[in-house]
Amino acid sequence: MSTADSKQRRVITMRVVQATHFGGPEVLQPGEAAPPLAQPGHLVIEVRVAEILFLDTQLRSGWGSDYFPIEPPYVPGAGIAGTVVEAGADVDPSWAGRRVIAALGFSGGYAERVVVPVEKVVEVPSNVDLTSAIGALHDGPTALSRVEKAEIKPGDRVLVTAAGGSLGSWLIPLARAAGGHVVATARGTEKLEKARELGAQHTVDYTTEGWTDQVRQATGGHGVDVVFDGAGGTVGGSAFEITTRGGRFFAYGAASGDFAPIDGDEADRRGITVVGIDEQLTPEERERYILRGLAEIDAGTVRTTVGAAYPLEQAAAAHAAIEARTVVGKTVLTM
Repeated sequence: MSTADSKQRRVITMRVVQATHFGGPEVLQPGEAAPPLAQPGHLVIEVRVAEILFLDTQLRSGWGSDYFPIEPPYVPGAGIAGTVVEAGADVDPSWAGRRVIAALGFSGGYAERVVVPVEKVVEVPSNVDLTSAIGALHDGPTALSRVEKAEIKPGDRVLVTAAGGSLGSWLIPLARAAGGHVVATARGTEKLEKARELGAQHTVDYTTEGWTDQVRQATGGHGVDVVFDGAGGTVGGSAFEITTRGGRFFAYGAASGDFAPIDGDEADRRGITVVGIDEQLTPEERERYILRGLAEIDAGTVRTTVGAAYPLEQAAAAHAAIEARTVVGKTVLTM
């Protein structure tokens, strides 16, 4: 019996956090569960860091049932970083002991251990810490694929909404590296300052009246050629209005509570390419972007900005902080 096997069998219970029903952060309750056993073709991972997406807070509230068929009670959590402690049958036993990240779908991560199909597990480079690596799971593929499709040319005017979120840490430096002139919008001075640190040439608070006029002024009165919209709602709708003819509009988030209301006929009339959240990556594409994201972190091109880290048992407090918009960057749970 290997050391990993022995350690796996000594664990009788593990800590988890469940969403007992749909509702506010208080429905997230700490508890215990039996640890998962390695199944054929799977790895058991001891979790060190669990990712919290803004989407986690929306699903917990009951939003998005048409897209995400989740029913409570369930364990939230879309992604984790940790160490492999056991390999199931038909899996190379040398996986044991490796530091890895894994995307779980949209549940299961708020736990001390998870079992994951080996094809969904990616090894982390030795120079990258696990907290930084977790940014490559969802933020990396979203940002890298959108920037690639945007085909940003030197001098293109690029608008990043909700830039204080974790995706801003990717979109701003990647757009700058492509030669874009970046305008970042966010709520409050702290998030705007962070956007400037990441390389945005101009920052605008989108809670101020006439914020789109400020964006126009920052771009010489021309509007913007590319929009990366993580805000959605009226903010995203206003960003669409100042998108130039022939521009590219990428809607990937709904921090305001819903996606931007985009008139398809108007987009066609102005020749604007609209890419929404429903444009999914294939498993092969996702793996390629995750690996590229880890390489970008390793090279220092991108830094995962973690604004808050909470112990697993304080998942409810972490969700409350995200919903209060007090966190700059990413929020994670630690074990």
